[in-house]
This record gives sequence, structure tokens and C-alpha cells, in this order.
Amino acid sequence: MTPETFQTLIAKITATIAGMPVDKNLEAFLNERFPAGGEDFKAVAAACAQAVKDGWMCEREHGGIKFGRVIKPCPEIHGFSVDVVEMADVVGPHHAHPNGEIDLIMPLEGDARFDGRPAGWLVYGPGSAHRPTVSGGRAYVLYLLPQGAIEFTRQ
Repeated sequence: MTPETFQTLIAKITATIAGMPVDKNLEAFLNERFPAGGEDFKAVAAACAQAVKDGWMCEREHGGIKFGRVIKPCPEIHGFSVDVVEMADVVGPHHAHPNGEIDLIMPLEGDARFDGRPAGWLVYGPGSAHRPTVSGGRAYVLYLLPQGAIEFTRQ
């Protein structure tokens, strides 16, 4: 698994959602089109596991969270950035999503849930904010951020 191969894999998803509003309708669409346990979901989860093993994904760590920006916003993935985190029973730093956030939740151990949600897609609309939380185990969470926009706060 190389960064270029990973980008091609993600481009399949971003090409499908490019231009769609970042809202709960998008969440429903993603969960139907790229469901947890489906071939695309399995391919992304396997790619993340291999990339972490290879050392180029989730290469930084702070506060019990392994993280890293994997792809900066670019035309090849339709203006999204891609970040991947590995979290286990931890609450992350509060942040806001000026343009929204599209999350792919990939449980690894236990009954891992991200912000209370099991495997699959979760979409936060523009202007939303949260403290990302994984409970019940360990998970990878892939974040698609339109134009890479994220604002960390002090809450």
C-alpha cells in the first residue's frame, strides 16, 4: 500500500460525492453506497491497517491518539483532505468543521464506537463541532474534510 494507491482508493469515494451537500442525506447515501462490511469499506480498512503497519499513516501521537493528514486537499480527490486517526477509549480535542466533516468509522477491537456510532459513515454538517470520542474499544476513523478546513478550539 502506497500513498498514491491509497489516494486512488479514496478518489473512488470522493468522485461519487463531489458537489453533494455535507449533511445527513449524504450520510444516508454513503452508508447505502459504501456500507460497513461492503467491499469498498473492507478495502479502505485493509489499506489503513497496511499503511499504519508500513509507518506512513497515523505516524504521530498525542494524548493517546495516533493521527496524521494523509492527503492534502487536491483536485484528484475533489478538494477533500484525508486524515486518519487511531483511537482507543479516548476523547480527542474539541474542534469545529467550517465546511463539515465526513467520517468513516472502522472498528478494530471490542465494540468500538465513534461518537456513539458503530462501523460506517457519520456526517457532521458545516459549522458543527465536537470532541471526537471512541468508546468500547479501538478504531480507525478516516476524516474527509472539504477544502481541509478544521478549527481546533480550547473547549
